[in-house]
Amino acid sequence: MCTQQNWWEWGLSFTLGLMEIQDYSGLPETPQMLPPPPGSFIDREELIQHVGEFAISQGYVVTIKQSKKERVVILGCDRGGVYRNRRKSVDEASGEHIRKRKTGSRLTNCPFECVGKKDDGLWVLSIKNGSHNHEPLTDISEHPAARRFTETEVLLVKEMTEAGLKPRQILKRLRQSNPELLSTPKHVYNIKAKLRQGNITVKRFKTLRPQTSAVGNLHLPSTSEPSWRQRYPPRVPNLIGGRFVDSQSSASVDVINPATQQVVSQVPFTTTEEFKAAIFAAKRAFPSWRNTLVTTRQRIMFKLQELIRRDIDKLAFNITSEQGKTLKDAYSEVLRGLEVLEHACGMAGLQVGEFASNIPNGIDTYSIREPLGVCAGICSFNFPAMIPLWMFPFAVACGNTFILKPSEKAPGPCIILAELALEAGLPNGVLNIVHGTNEIMNAICDEDDIKAISFADSDKASRYLYTRASANGKRIQSNSGAKSSAIVMPDANMDTTLNALFAAGFGAAGQRCMAINTVLFVGGSNSWEDKLVERAKSLKINAGTEPDADLGPMISKQAKEHICRLIQNGIDNGATLALDGRNIVVPRYELGNFVGPTILSDIREDMECYKEQIFGPVLLCMEVDSLDDALNIVNRNKCGNGASIFTASIAAARKFQTEIVAGQVGINVPVAAPLPFFSFTGSKASFAGDLNFSGKAGVEFYTQVKTVTQQWKDFDISNGMCLENGGFLEFPNSYEPQQTLPTSDGSEQTLANSDGSQQSLPTSDGSQQTFPNSNGSQQMQNAQLSS
Repeated sequence: MCTQQNWWEWGLSFTLGLMEIQDYSGLPETPQMLPPPPGSFIDREELIQHVGEFAISQGYVVTIKQSKKERVVILGCDRGGVYRNRRKSVDEASGEHIRKRKTGSRLTNCPFECVGKKDDGLWVLSIKNGSHNHEPLTDISEHPAARRFTETEVLLVKEMTEAGLKPRQILKRLRQSNPELLSTPKHVYNIKAKLRQGNITVKRFKTLRPQTSAVGNLHLPSTSEPSWRQRYPPRVPNLIGGRFVDSQSSASVDVINPATQQVVSQVPFTTTEEFKAAIFAAKRAFPSWRNTLVTTRQRIMFKLQELIRRDIDKLAFNITSEQGKTLKDAYSEVLRGLEVLEHACGMAGLQVGEFASNIPNGIDTYSIREPLGVCAGICSFNFPAMIPLWMFPFAVACGNTFILKPSEKAPGPCIILAELALEAGLPNGVLNIVHGTNEIMNAICDEDDIKAISFADSDKASRYLYTRASANGKRIQSNSGAKSSAIVMPDANMDTTLNALFAAGFGAAGQRCMAINTVLFVGGSNSWEDKLVERAKSLKINAGTEPDADLGPMISKQAKEHICRLIQNGIDNGATLALDGRNIVVPRYELGNFVGPTILSDIREDMECYKEQIFGPVLLCMEVDSLDDALNIVNRNKCGNGASIFTASIAAARKFQTEIVAGQVGINVPVAAPLPFFSFTGSKASFAGDLNFSGKAGVEFYTQVKTVTQQWKDFDISNGMCLENGGFLEFPNSYEPQQTLPTSDGSEQTLANSDGSQQSLPTSDGSQQTFPNSNGSQQMQNAQLSS
């Protein structure tokens, strides 16, 4: 006879078994193998190497199916193993012949196929069919391709055979240089036989497996630089699935050094197929990345910031070469971006949810923050390193994957950051990079798999993107409308105020979203303007790479023309030109896009130079009668990125803080971006969306809240157990009418009887508590509460 305890243990083990079965059935399917990203290559061999190495990273091996060396090469999937066993076996039950295959038999019907064609001097890779009909290899060394000799090894085999060495001696010498060589004497015999017959060339033995060792003269010399770096000017690559791939697009735009007008690089416009490949790579990487421990994601962010500090010189020089700002401004930009990255290193504490226990009796409710999926970021040119660091570290630290589109005017820093992110251990496909202008922006807005978009650029582009993307149901955070103002009260400290206006108005050549370009002087401006002009004349305008440069050039000739047009428009409409920087010429950089510090006074609200975003080293001066007038003027402007007041009056500062309509507010300081544990805020036309960059809002933007309500009530273990699928496992009772179990205080606990009679349990105060019976009768509780 089994005891009640035996039945309980049996029920528990049975339930655990069911749970294991359910867990097993719910395992994810085998991950899909990605096709290699399409692109263009300098020669045929580089194309083959690109396809072969990418295939191995995905768990399959490619082979050359057809080749016309000077025009086309067709690559297919080599599933590997020996050829089919053609002998038929007899099924004893049915008497029919059944063809059996060996475990690793070669199946030649895998539909995967890609084509490389030579076009205009380049080899262009296209994917004819990217699907497979088999599972990926768990160990690539099991594939026969891993046993193939390299071309150099085949030549050595031939030479050592002619010298009289036997196959085992040949292998021994080859393994001295390549310890990971998997070939056997049988493979050496096969090569010797085919070379003797003269019916095969050495080229056919060139392996597609990656070279894990490179020793001595066994390997032919080859450059380690990818094709996009070997060209001049270099073409900026896409980053798709963890690989930098040159785009096969024929359309591109030149990246111009603003100081010299030399072409730094070329940015090809990502094709539709390449964009879809980037989306596919991000989608494929998301399930495993979201399940990666948040501490692991933090460690990658820690490593990334370490690598950025290591290569900060390289980053700063690239920023200056492409964007034009001075080296000291470039260093400051990288450091500000690092502050955001360092904040993302604490994501474990930033992403915590909330918990409330026993809200109703026995019910707990808690919330958890989960990643969205594939997110995207579109960057502006003015901070080509800091703005990407505002975007993708927060997104990927939250568990998302990311599509980054750098500015086509300064894409280099994004590529460097991506290289460092991969070196830091970011898995393939978590970060992808595409390039382009309007078409790629439209593709990002319209792509269903992209859940959220971060954007920083001009006012017009921001409105367009917000309208289009939000219509497609995406989250948007968009910073634009870079126009900030300052109010100077008569009691302001002159030296402190002049230093602040000087730095905020002309720093970074005015090409920053927090630049102060309008100053409202309460009670008069003559004494202030004279001193501003005097200090502005002391600034040194030069190429950003020169050590004495205070201001660098504008990003492009179009930007310079825009600034000069607005200056002239102000003069034509009655503004006074206190300092003109339009016709400045810098020795040795006469072709540069330079605009010197410019100061206009007598500005009115109806002037175009006041209403529009200048984005240059231009300071507009206005006179107002009172603080109320100044507040009204600033609040009427369509932009509300930031505003500052300089005063010695606490009452005036308090009034300004309360009544100003702006995202960033400064009191006796120029408008500055806050540290990353606060959000970067904007208002009116300067921001579109609900959640800002950085801080708590940044984490909220890249995550979604899931609220869980759970209930765990006591149940009668004598009758059975609730299963995970909602069913109920009933336990059989023994033959005895009722059973008792001893409790810790020496009393007895009476369990339910098989005849359906009541189960009574003593309470702490001696009263009885009656629970439901197995026949479904009513539950009664007679417990007395002690006073």
